[in-house]
Amino acid sequence: MASLEKRLEPYVLLLSLLFLTISYSVSKGGDDEQMQPAYYQLEEAVLKSGMRRGINIGNALEAPREGEWGVYIRDEYFRIIKEAGFDTVRIPIKWSAHAEINPPYRIDGDFFKRVDWVVNKSLEQNLITIINIHHYEEIMQDPLNHRNRFIALWRQISEHYKDYPETLYFELLNEPYGELTDEKWNELVQEAVETIRETNPSRKIIIGPTGWNSIYNLKGLEIPEDDNIIVTFHFYTPFEFTHQGAEWVSPSPAVGRKWLGTEAEKKTILDELNMAVQWAAQHGNIPLLMGEFGAYSKADMDSRVRWTRFVAREAEKRGIAWCYWEFCAGFGAYDPDKGEWRIDLLNALISEKHYITVETEYGKALGAGWYDEGSYALIRMNATSWGFFVFDHFEGLGPRDMVIDERSVEIYVDESKVIKAVWRIDYVKILAVALICVVAFAVAILYKKLRIGGVGD
Repeated sequence: MASLEKRLEPYVLLLSLLFLTISYSVSKGGDDEQMQPAYYQLEEAVLKSGMRRGINIGNALEAPREGEWGVYIRDEYFRIIKEAGFDTVRIPIKWSAHAEINPPYRIDGDFFKRVDWVVNKSLEQNLITIINIHHYEEIMQDPLNHRNRFIALWRQISEHYKDYPETLYFELLNEPYGELTDEKWNELVQEAVETIRETNPSRKIIIGPTGWNSIYNLKGLEIPEDDNIIVTFHFYTPFEFTHQGAEWVSPSPAVGRKWLGTEAEKKTILDELNMAVQWAAQHGNIPLLMGEFGAYSKADMDSRVRWTRFVAREAEKRGIAWCYWEFCAGFGAYDPDKGEWRIDLLNALISEKHYITVETEYGKALGAGWYDEGSYALIRMNATSWGFFVFDHFEGLGPRDMVIDERSVEIYVDESKVIKAVWRIDYVKILAVALICVVAFAVAILYKKLRIGGVGD
C-alpha cells in the first residue's frame, strides 16, 4: 500500500498543481474584472444624464445685474452653440440679487420673466438647459441664517418651472465653500431635494461637493436616495496655469506658465479624473458632470488649446459629461465682437482632430495646426538662421516621424503633440562680427594717429 501511494504521489502533485493553476487563473480573471478602470462601468450613467458636451454662458445672469460684467445674453447665442455641436448649456444665475432679504423671500417677477426668456430660447434649440443658484456668497459665510431663504428660492424656482420639459435641469448651488461645511451642506442638500420633489418628482437635480466643487471633497458628499441625481465637480488643474493673471484671485498666479502636455502634466490630470470616476463607481455609477473647466485668456493660446483638448477628451473617455467655462467672456471660446468662434478653442472642445504645435524661440514654424489621426503634418522652419542663432534640429520626434531636409519634418499624427525647434549659437558668425569690429577699431585708431601726426608736421 505504501508502495502504491509512493507511485501515485507524482500524479497527485501534478493534479494539485494543475488545479491551483486553473484556480489562480479564474480568480485572477475575476480580479481583473473588478480592477477594470471605473469609467468602463459608467456608460449607463452617461446615457442616464443625457449630457455629453456643454458650455456655460457665464458673466451674464450671475452678475449682480445682467450686462455689468460685459455679457448680455443674445437670443442667437443658443443657435450658435447648438450648430457648433454642443448639446448642453449651463446658465449660472444670481437669484439672491433679485429676491427679498426677508420672508417670504419673493423673487422679482421681471427677473423671472428674463430667465424664462433665456431658458425658452435654449430649450427651443433642443439643448439640455441647466439653471443654478450662483454666487450666493451670503450662505457660504452664514449658512444657518440663510438656510430658509435658500430653500424658499428653490421652492419658488421649482414651482415656477414645474411644467417645463424634463430637459431643464436644476443645479442646487455653485461651488459651496467657507462655513458651508460638509455636514451643513449635506443637510441643506437633503432639504432642497425634498422641496424640489414636491413639484418636480422626476426632474434631474445636480449637486456638487464643498471646497468649490472640488474632486477631493467628493468623499464628504452624501447623496439623497433619488434616481435622478447627477453629481458635478469643477476642474481647473493646475490652478497656477488655468488662472494665471486672473484679477479676481489673490494673489494672482504669475502670467507665463505654459502647458505642454508632458507625461507629468497629463498624469496630474488623469489622477484627479480617475479619482472622480472611482468615487462614482462606488456610489452606484452615479452620473458625473464636469460643470466647469477652462483656462483664462492670459495664458498663451497654444497651451490653452492643448490643455482644453486633453481634459475634454479624457473626461469623455471616462463617461464624464462636461460644460466648458465659458462662452464669450474671459475664458471665452466665442468672440462676441467679431461674431465668430475662436476656432482653435472650439476645435479643442468639439473636433476629433489632433493639435500639432511647435515651440520655437526664434524664427517661425509653418504647418502647425489640426490634423486627422493617421495623417502626416509637414512642419517647416521659415528660416534656418536668426541673428547669432542657427536652427539645429527638431526635438520630440517619434519613430514614425520623418526628417525631410535640414528645416523640415513630417510628423505622424496619432495624438496631439508638441515639437520643439532647437537652436544653437553660431560661433562662426560671432567670431566674424568680432573680427570685423576689431579690424574697424584698429583702422580707426591708425587713422587717428596718422591724422594727428599729419597735423603735427
